[in-house]
Amino acid sequence: MALLNFRKKTADTATASANPAQMEAFLQGYSIEVMPRTASKVEDFREILPAGTRVYIAHIEGTPIEEMVETAARINAEGFDVMPHFPARIIHDEAMLANWIAMYQGEANVKQALLLAGGVDKTHGAFHSSMQLLESGLFDKAGFTRLHVAGHPEGNKDIDKDGSHKNVEEALQWKQKFSERTDARMALATQFAFEAGPIIEWANGLKAAGVDIPVHIGIAGPAKLQTLIKFAIACGVGPSLKVLQKRAMDVTKLLLPYEPTEVLAELAAHKAANPDFNIEQVHFFPLGGIKTNATWATDNGGASGVPANALANQA
Repeated sequence: MALLNFRKKTADTATASANPAQMEAFLQGYSIEVMPRTASKVEDFREILPAGTRVYIAHIEGTPIEEMVETAARINAEGFDVMPHFPARIIHDEAMLANWIAMYQGEANVKQALLLAGGVDKTHGAFHSSMQLLESGLFDKAGFTRLHVAGHPEGNKDIDKDGSHKNVEEALQWKQKFSERTDARMALATQFAFEAGPIIEWANGLKAAGVDIPVHIGIAGPAKLQTLIKFAIACGVGPSLKVLQKRAMDVTKLLLPYEPTEVLAELAAHKAANPDFNIEQVHFFPLGGIKTNATWATDNGGASGVPANALANQA
């Protein structure tokens, strides 16, 4: 069964705008992504993020592991759950993987990881997929409590170069079987998209195909339209890119920053109407800046967006 069908428009994709309570519920426990260089610009994450927020740390090719671990240790010390990326294609072998795990655990108390292939053209060693990292058994051996893997609501041309979704779907079935034998909790952390309808159809398709790994849906945070279009093209965003292209054609909106209010309102309303909907949390890509994204979440998320320090001051 095809998981990704964007041509079919079903009744359950037509959702009303979410009310504030629905948005607050949908944003509860949201996560956000940083890099060492962007994290260094934030004086104290407790000033901008809710207590216990999961913070992913993206590992870009060329970033020293020491810099990654230092960033993880700092964010962990401020009271947040840290989830570093483990990009398979830049990890030379099992010894290197074991060393990274030991460094993260010993120096930053890391117990969670996002495993992905990694956006590089040439592999650096033995690994080329997240499945190989999982198969190593090293994360289970180290007692990781969470292992997240990538999800692709609009396909992935890096994995399926012919434009089909065959390899993506086969990988999802493999990851489903792995989730049934690991002690770690798993989730699909997805690429960002800009339209609720295709996301809902994809998520429903997962369940119909027997994949019940919870989805943490990727959402692009507020940013300049030109910035989003650049990232969307570079990251292979599919049909929902037309939402940005349509906006770019409207002169009255061209210079205004994009905000994810509409797509999140539709998803939140759908979740409220369908409690068993398999999107569990929101994962933000702060393409317009971490502080900008966090401020939007504070302004729109009710109690779910209150920063840790602000909440402590209210107590």
